Amino acid sequence: MHPPRTDQDGAVVEIACDESGSEGEKLIGGTTDVFAHASLDVHHDVAVACIDEVRVRARSPAEELKASVVLREQNRAVLEHLLGPEGPFDGNAHVHLTDKELYLVGKLVELLGGGAVADVGPLHHEATAVLGQRWIGLLASFNDLMRARTVEDARSFADRFFAAADEVARSADGTTVGATVAGLATARPRDDAALLHLLDKSRGVTVLDPLVPALAAAVRHWAADGRTVSVVHDEHRALREAGLGHLRALSGVDGALAGIRFVDSRDDPRVQLVDFLAGAARRIASDARNGRADPVLCDLLRPYVDAASVWVDLPDGVTLVGRASDGATASRT
Repeated sequence: MHPPRTDQDGAVVEIACDESGSEGEKLIGGTTDVFAHASLDVHHDVAVACIDEVRVRARSPAEELKASVVLREQNRAVLEHLLGPEGPFDGNAHVHLTDKELYLVGKLVELLGGGAVADVGPLHHEATAVLGQRWIGLLASFNDLMRARTVEDARSFADRFFAAADEVARSADGTTVGATVAGLATARPRDDAALLHLLDKSRGVTVLDPLVPALAAAVRHWAADGRTVSVVHDEHRALREAGLGHLRALSGVDGALAGIRFVDSRDDPRVQLVDFLAGAARRIASDARNGRADPVLCDLLRPYVDAASVWVDLPDGVTLVGRASDGATASRT
């Protein structure tokens, strides 16, 4: 990873952040399968110059440039420049990737299994291989349950999910996946109070929206060596609802987060610039996840990607995150 930059006088580091692929707590069955959060430490005038350069090279008349401009095939050279060693991100940027299905599996095990696991990748891989679309359907049912907003909806979604879990466990009897799902099926809340308690847990520290923990990961990155971080972020409801105290608790770095300021991306060129990185990271990662990896773009993106991303590289694909000493992908939920 590139080391974070600090101001010469040791003042608070102000990072600009944006995301791509956000669909709130809907983690499966949406329009995107990857969530990417990017953060950037560059000066205002540098961001202005970079955006002006992109506008000229991409021949775009748009007042506000978005990631979709640099992702067009005809602007491939512009994207490679932005991600490359001569671009504005080199040494100044951080990306956290979230495979939404994998993240949801982690929450399923955490909320119904009684605790988080270090790596849910093998479980998700085996369940997908053994159960196919039945596994994806079970995940979707769990996602619906955890997003319920009324007691009536919660009861209905709980009936659907736990019935599906029983069926999946029986069909996979004798396998590790079958045993795991059978254990989850026994965690059915015994009454409305217990059901509401389960839903409340998903709105606390274990919030389903991947944006909140992704921002916490960015704070941890930029707070290395005792730095204090101030965040400028594109307006986002989930972050406002989470609150500064919750974000500080999730980051796990005492006092590291000085504050968060929400802006319209049109009013801060740094947020416009980091939007390029977030959008590119999501597209590159999604292609790699689905067996369409672009080796050149993956190589360019890799130095920015947090090794603690919620991610597992395909066994025969291009690596996007760092690997542990034993060769296993260093991804966590």
